[in-house]
Amino acid sequence: MMGPAHSLSGAAAWLAVGAVADALDRPMPWPVLVVGALICAGAALAPDLDHKSATISRAFGPLSKWLCEVIEKLSCAVYKATRKPGDPRRSGGHRTLTHTWLWAVLMGAGFSALAVLGGRWVVLGILFVHMVLAVEGLLWRAARVSSDVLVWLLGATSAWILADILNKPGNGADWLFTGPGQEYLWLGLPIVLGALVHNVGDAITVSGCPILWPIPVGNKRWHPVGPPKSIRFKAGSWVELRVLMPAFTITGAMSGMWALGLIG
Repeated sequence: MMGPAHSLSGAAAWLAVGAVADALDRPMPWPVLVVGALICAGAALAPDLDHKSATISRAFGPLSKWLCEVIEKLSCAVYKATRKPGDPRRSGGHRTLTHTWLWAVLMGAGFSALAVLGGRWVVLGILFVHMVLAVEGLLWRAARVSSDVLVWLLGATSAWILADILNKPGNGADWLFTGPGQEYLWLGLPIVLGALVHNVGDAITVSGCPILWPIPVGNKRWHPVGPPKSIRFKAGSWVELRVLMPAFTITGAMSGMWALGLIG
């Protein structure tokens, strides 16, 4: 799928988690619902850091372009080192390492650890990165005609305001993990979810997605998981734009209202 659909699906997924959490009597404070949805929307772009034309590879100027090159080469090297006889030979790393469940889990765990150990400024950095990506994904039409600096300023302002709101008692800095020193441990959850939702979205397109790596499937370790090819679609097709994106919007809106106690 394309960037806007990925971001929208990420936001909808976290809002759905909020509805489930409410049903299980572990309701999210509204700041956690909002911040988590934005982080998840941004994280849903992150797996495409292995592609030089992706939104995330352009989002932070030369830094993200350089990181894209590093990740793409790393992904290609891992693919070549771990491929089985049934896996085709390839020269690029797109839709390999960063499009797996293991990468998603490692990213989420890493960001959770950074949030717990790094303090306020690290939390602000995590929020800033994902707010910028959320703007790029959810407000992609406006972001395309704006300068990078304006998008960065919006991301930085949003991160600062949201961090202050979360820090207030009862607003969710310690949501789900309430032990001493576990504030913001939950930040990794929307990051994992965003990456997994991205992978599922790519799995239903023509090329499929090797979500299960490194678990082998037959004579392949990079098996392109997906539904029957007859019902897959091309990224950016009418199915994505006219069916999936409206469905994500409606699902997210209904889930958000449920999580906030407005319906149900």
